[in-house]
Amino acid sequence: MKAVQIVKPNQLEVIDIEKPVIDPKNNVLVKMTAAGICGSDVGIYHGTNAAATYPRIIGHEMVGVVAEVGDNVSSLKIGDRIIINQVTSCGHCYPCSKNRGNVCDNLKVRGVHIDGGYREYIAVPESDCYLLPDSLSDQDAVMIEPTTIAVQACSRAQLEFQDTVMIIGAGALGSSMLRIVNLYSPRKIIVVDIDEPKLEAALQNGATDVINSKTEDVVTRAKELTDGYGPTVVIDCACFHGSFLTACKAAGNASRVITMGFSIAPDEINQFVITSKELDVRGSRLQNHRFQTVIDLINKGKIDLNGSISHTFKLTDAQAAFDFNDTHDPSIRKIALLND
Repeated sequence: MKAVQIVKPNQLEVIDIEKPVIDPKNNVLVKMTAAGICGSDVGIYHGTNAAATYPRIIGHEMVGVVAEVGDNVSSLKIGDRIIINQVTSCGHCYPCSKNRGNVCDNLKVRGVHIDGGYREYIAVPESDCYLLPDSLSDQDAVMIEPTTIAVQACSRAQLEFQDTVMIIGAGALGSSMLRIVNLYSPRKIIVVDIDEPKLEAALQNGATDVINSKTEDVVTRAKELTDGYGPTVVIDCACFHGSFLTACKAAGNASRVITMGFSIAPDEINQFVITSKELDVRGSRLQNHRFQTVIDLINKGKIDLNGSISHTFKLTDAQAAFDFNDTHDPSIRKIALLND
């Protein structure tokens, strides 16, 4: 069968590998139908994702159809449409004992540390499979995984309805974040970006205010929009040089700053701005059993992921898909690879 492997940074190959077989642990065989291209996939391709190991079959936004089940499978049947949890954890380390398997000491993420979903078939445990809503196509269903990341971040932020929230970045992650932040009905949602069309889209999708960081001072404008106080929650979905310090400077006293980036590039940290405001600075990584939460929100009509995918490519045309993504064409919202 075919699979897409990053052999080393900037070297992508479509390879032939053996079709997997199920066993008592990986007891569900899934025929992959769609997989999204995420920023972290791009980082693995270009060698800027510090967590990745090579060579690697990438892809962690994984949607497919159950092709075979083991005798010990009870909740799934052949033909079921499912999405696969990308997180695997050991269950017995300190983070796992605190129900934080997403930062397990022995964490293995499909598509990052172990092979992922850019292939025709994958064998996984039944417990990692979640039934898709009938209302969602396979290609749009890849957006469930990014939405779980947003749910996780909002949980880490302990969002409350009286909060004022600033989201730095209006790309794919920022857009997912805005969708989930809206569910908490905060007093104000401010979105920061350098791209005017993205900022316009943010206003159409629930942002109360936007800041163009190319033409406006983010800290000054954020305080103006919050009656001089500053946002009570700042979520950095962009992770560019200086974004963390900007987030801390913009935040009001006793606020929460959520970091999501994986950059290892040196950046400035000002302890005074953190200590003097007694900020809570919290990382948010992956997701922690959030798939069913997102699927329930879809089934209840609280979020709509239909029409999320702007471009599709065949799995075997992955190189063309990544090349197109690198053009940063403004029409790109989300790219999915399809396995027909």
